[in-house]
Amino acid sequence: MRSAAYRERLYDTFAEPGVDVGARIDDALAIGTAYLDLPVGFFTRIEDGQQEIIHATGDHDLIQPGETCPLDEAYCRRTIELDGALAIQDVSASAINEQAIETFGLGTYIGAKVVVDDEIHGTVCFADHDQRAESFAESEELFVELLAKLVGSALEQQAYERDLREQNDRLRREKERFEGIAETSFDILFRVDDAGQFSYVSAAVERVLGYQPAELVGEPFTEFITNESARDAAVAYDQLLDGEPIENIELEFCDTDGTIVVIEVNATPITDTGAITGVQGVGRDITARKAREEELRIKTRAIDDADIGIMIADPSQPDEPLVYVNGGFERITGYNADEAVGRNCRFLQGEATDPDEAARFRSAIKTESSVTVELINYRKDGTPFWNRTQLTPIFDHDGDLTHYLGFQTDVTERRRTEQLIALLNRVLRHNLRNDMSKVMGFANLINTGETESPRATAGRIEGVADDLVSLSEHAQTLEANARIDREPRRLDPTTVLARIVADHRDAHPAATIDVTLTTDRDICAGAEIEDALSEAVTNAITHNSVAEPSVTVTVSDVDEWIEIEIADDGPGIDPMEADVVAAGSETPLKHGSGLGLWLINWIVTRYGGAFEIDGDDGTIATIRLPAITDADTVADVVRRPTVLFR
Repeated sequence: MRSAAYRERLYDTFAEPGVDVGARIDDALAIGTAYLDLPVGFFTRIEDGQQEIIHATGDHDLIQPGETCPLDEAYCRRTIELDGALAIQDVSASAINEQAIETFGLGTYIGAKVVVDDEIHGTVCFADHDQRAESFAESEELFVELLAKLVGSALEQQAYERDLREQNDRLRREKERFEGIAETSFDILFRVDDAGQFSYVSAAVERVLGYQPAELVGEPFTEFITNESARDAAVAYDQLLDGEPIENIELEFCDTDGTIVVIEVNATPITDTGAITGVQGVGRDITARKAREEELRIKTRAIDDADIGIMIADPSQPDEPLVYVNGGFERITGYNADEAVGRNCRFLQGEATDPDEAARFRSAIKTESSVTVELINYRKDGTPFWNRTQLTPIFDHDGDLTHYLGFQTDVTERRRTEQLIALLNRVLRHNLRNDMSKVMGFANLINTGETESPRATAGRIEGVADDLVSLSEHAQTLEANARIDREPRRLDPTTVLARIVADHRDAHPAATIDVTLTTDRDICAGAEIEDALSEAVTNAITHNSVAEPSVTVTVSDVDEWIEIEIADDGPGIDPMEADVVAAGSETPLKHGSGLGLWLINWIVTRYGGAFEIDGDDGTIATIRLPAITDADTVADVVRRPTVLFR
């Protein structure tokens, strides 16, 4: 038979569909032994330096399926080193390893290596115990090379089909798992094709939106989304078709009743041989979560925007630091959250804080009980204020203390009013008693005739009466100021002082009043500040015994303040009066002679300012009030009231 016929038989053997590769190799070995007229044919697998016979034909004892030997002791050692076939007519005259010749005893040998996926897999070989009478023809060598290539191709195809089956099995199992998850998942699993239509929707859609899955398949996804979410959905879909995944996009869908359902969508593109054919993803119903979040946002916003200060402290940490403060705390104290969180709230205490009241906090913390305390605290700018603080322990379900909740209320206005009432009662009671005692004494002198000049004594009575009237007027002014609302505004110091100076020049023509103004800023205070400044100028003139008193008013900038200094050339203020203002309170041994200084102090501190008075040779009254520029708004610079006296 011609060699071409044998090659055709080889092609037919490996082309026949449905035949196991092992059977094809056996048939090919039989064809080869017949064509080459050699009794032994075998196919080997070479791995890790070992040769194993996989298929064989012939009656050689060592060349049978399952037999192994080291590759270095096999004829195939030389075969795999060549690109073509190794054909040996007389083995004894070849380079075959002597150990191999001694072991196998083959006199003639021809073989070629089998390559699978560009890696040496093994060999296909034919042999005889005796040496061959003539050399192998080129056609015979090509035949063996062809057989080796066909075996390699068949093994590659077998491996490919095996991998494909395994891949298909994995895909089938994954599909079954996916479908099992999809049909039992609370989330909606979906696929959308490149035309924007649902190609698959899991059973969860009925629970979430009320639709049967079949009702959505083939329908555009935009049909079920609200107009408000349509644009976001379209942008997300285009992004997916561009190959970019989307995460946590929130879309509003309409259920079968028309109720809006918020669904959080995560999706990725579907690709087929590099082309995007649609998208797949999962949708989670977050309607209830969004409602809870909105409720929490409302509560949080309410807490943050509350006028009262709210703070939370953590007793599990050293020194019970604050872990949260709201906007009300920031507005009351002037400290922002970053400055307050991490510190114990005692940082608000200062020189005028009552240590006994502060100790009540420590006692409550020690006993894990609630407490309400009113004490003087200090804002960031150093101004004191009355702070009503309620401290409440928070316990978990096991009854263990987890936090302290604090509420802070600026009660400065109330405490100022209480102080003012107490001051009026004290001063009026003291001065009225003293002055009436004087009146009764003077009247007794007139009645008994003990005075040498009844007219002069009557004049004294009139003087005391004038003092009482003045005291009454001051009391009325103080009471009126306490009743009116606090209304900070922008006041031009030039205009305000011009009115005050004009009024006092008319009332006291002998007095000299000079004004020096070196600021271009305004004052942030209420209109009643004019009463305070007028009272200070009145004191400078009327408490001066010289015939032509001189008063100097100087207005200047001091940091964020406008400082107004009113100085006179009089005898100076009574040290006790100055001490009372400096101390901020009266005592039975130290008290003011009137209400004028308290009137100034009340108004100035109401707008967060400060007042002090001093002087031995002439008196200097200094008033500081918040400054405001043209670029500022009143809300930018307005200050809360400070304690009544400081």
